[in-house]
Amino acid sequence: MPEAVSGKILRREPRSLTHDNRQRHGRQVAAVPRTTDGDGTPVPQRLLAAATRLFAEQGYDRTSVQEIVEAAGVTKGALYHYFGSKDDLLHEVYARVLRVQQERLDAFADADEPIEKRLRGAAADVVVTTIENLDDASIFFRSMHHLSPEKNKQVRAERRRYHERFRALIEEGQEAGVFSRATPADLVVDYHFGSVHHLSTWYRPDGPLSPQQVADHLADLLLRALRP
Repeated sequence: MPEAVSGKILRREPRSLTHDNRQRHGRQVAAVPRTTDGDGTPVPQRLLAAATRLFAEQGYDRTSVQEIVEAAGVTKGALYHYFGSKDDLLHEVYARVLRVQQERLDAFADADEPIEKRLRGAAADVVVTTIENLDDASIFFRSMHHLSPEKNKQVRAERRRYHERFRALIEEGQEAGVFSRATPADLVVDYHFGSVHHLSTWYRPDGPLSPQQVADHLADLLLRALRP
């Protein structure tokens, strides 16, 4: 089985806003020439780290843009250069995790391996990457209702694409006779991701199970449920 990567997901630097997006805040925001601080940390990562910590400590609705930029040690101009709003920051907290999970799922799905091995690898991987980024996922699901309708729709579409690709693996195995058809693929997907989404309610880093051990148990449960 391909091993899931442990450790925090690599944070990607978001694209800077366009001229028009910057002007929607009622003022022209100058381009930010400095993209890193003294130790080389990219400014977008500093903003995301500060936002994530403050959202976790105070809640999204009780955290101001001013508090975020002060905690990151940058100006509001820098924030608006990389993100359009606090809403965009909340979206990116979750989207950066989902982007990597989607890429990894695509890699498992496209691998030249038996379908059972590909599905087990994908099922374990989403557990590990979720646990390693549990704060991000918890903050987002707790605050998702604060997103604008447009952003909310975007997130749902991104999650739907992920679930559909995962379901396609199950259906491939069912059509090949490797997996049982007794349970519809949609229910199997809901079963597994219900377990993934509840990790934040019980998993503790100092608990008896490592992320990979939890992933192995849940992936094995999924495969057992699909055996003919």
